Amino acid sequence: MPILTVAVESALENPAIEANLRQFLLVLSVSLGVATLSRVFSWFRNIPYTLLLLLVGLGLAILDVRLVNLSPALILFIFLPPLLFEAAWNLKWANLKRDLAPICLYAVLGVVICVGGLVIGLLNFGATSLATALLVGASLSATDPVSVVALFRELGVDKRLTTLMEGESLFNDGVAVVAFNLLLGLALGVEQFSASVTIARFLVFVGVGVSIGGLIGFGVSFLTQRFDLPLVEQSLTLVSAYGAYLIAEELGGSGVIAVVTTGLILGNFGSRIGMNPRTRLVVSEFWEFVAFFVNSVVFLLIGDQVYFDGLISNLDSILVAIAIIILSRAVSIFALGFLSNQLAQSSISWSEQTVLWWGGLRGSVSVALALSVPIILPEREEIIAIVFGVMLFTLLVQGLTTKSLLERLGLLGDQPLRQAYTQAVARRVALNRVIERLSELKRRQEIDLEFCNYQIALVEGQLEKVQAEINQLRGSHPEIQEFAADQLRDELLAIESDTYAEFIRAGQLKDQLSPLLQTILPNKAGETV
Repeated sequence: MPILTVAVESALENPAIEANLRQFLLVLSVSLGVATLSRVFSWFRNIPYTLLLLLVGLGLAILDVRLVNLSPALILFIFLPPLLFEAAWNLKWANLKRDLAPICLYAVLGVVICVGGLVIGLLNFGATSLATALLVGASLSATDPVSVVALFRELGVDKRLTTLMEGESLFNDGVAVVAFNLLLGLALGVEQFSASVTIARFLVFVGVGVSIGGLIGFGVSFLTQRFDLPLVEQSLTLVSAYGAYLIAEELGGSGVIAVVTTGLILGNFGSRIGMNPRTRLVVSEFWEFVAFFVNSVVFLLIGDQVYFDGLISNLDSILVAIAIIILSRAVSIFALGFLSNQLAQSSISWSEQTVLWWGGLRGSVSVALALSVPIILPEREEIIAIVFGVMLFTLLVQGLTTKSLLERLGLLGDQPLRQAYTQAVARRVALNRVIERLSELKRRQEIDLEFCNYQIALVEGQLEKVQAEINQLRGSHPEIQEFAADQLRDELLAIESDTYAEFIRAGQLKDQLSPLLQTILPNKAGETV
């Protein structure tokens, strides 16, 4: 204990540590203040939380209040791994597998189209150098639809559209980082372009990332089968997220791909065979908090890092880049969507493709890549200004108009209806349990019989009203039946997986059994897999 006390005292005496702690608390206080205001004042609820933080950050930038120096290492090594892991953890493999073809096309060929379009456009219309065009293209090829996906979930937009948007972003980030690293050498003049070498390096980046992510994901999954310690299992997921990223980067692979692979495995496989339902809930809530916390800090700091003098002096190039990014995004989404529909029968509608096109925002990854351009490159400040300008346009203009676009296309979900139904079902379950408890007390004669009957009659009256509400929702909205069937199917599949996991933890089974109910239970109302 004395040694620990001395260590803590010596650390606190370091002025740098104290200054960093004060900065961190200031950033956190501002973020939480914005979160509180967004719930207190109803008008702010129409603005996605992340974009509201961005606006506050821009306000601080106008006042020249700089909270923290946002470095690329801070984004890529501290903020990015948990954001990637949380998204991958919540992404269902069945949904991802169904749309794997269009997601891969968007994530890989979409990056090529974006980089190519920006290079050609900036060289011909933006009067920029080749180095600037290459690095701006690579930086802006990374999509970051955090605010759009949050809006999708809030409005209850179809899960498939959310999967397409989020799946593309997860893999796109990895491809964009790889593309940036490959093009950086060309921009600095230390490498020559070779198609075969570029493809080989790309395959190595991805291969190492997938391998490291797979090893860590499956390793932790089988490890957590042997014990039931929620806090330890929660901590293991956090270590896995950062460990996968750092190890893959150290071995010359893609840290982004490694984290995404680890998150997908743990979220879809490890959480089923190695965690009981209570632990899964604890871990999911933990990662929801981490994502909220990191996004709060990231978007606030992005707005706070804007230097308006640089934006004004490079306004011509920024406007050209905005036009090209919108056009190249349209080409990649609609052309690749058509290709996917023809070859893989993806059946992505025109309206869904329109939302994917307009919702291709740029964010933290683009900022990190732009800030990581070496200082020795004369065009560095120009690159940063163009990337920040385009990013602000996509977040503020496209991000704030996505809800209106969803309304015009008729893609707003039925989240309020589903929420009302779920609440009614929860009330019915709770009231039935209350009646069971009162009936048990009545049998034991632990309370006055007349009083007990009176309480039961009151609860049964409320139960009849709740059941009438459920019947009314089912009768007026046939889609509720499909929603209820999907919920029941997920619950039954979870019970089956949890049962197998209990046998494994008890040592009665050595291997996880393949799901049996998945092949016979209806996938939708009346449909089987």
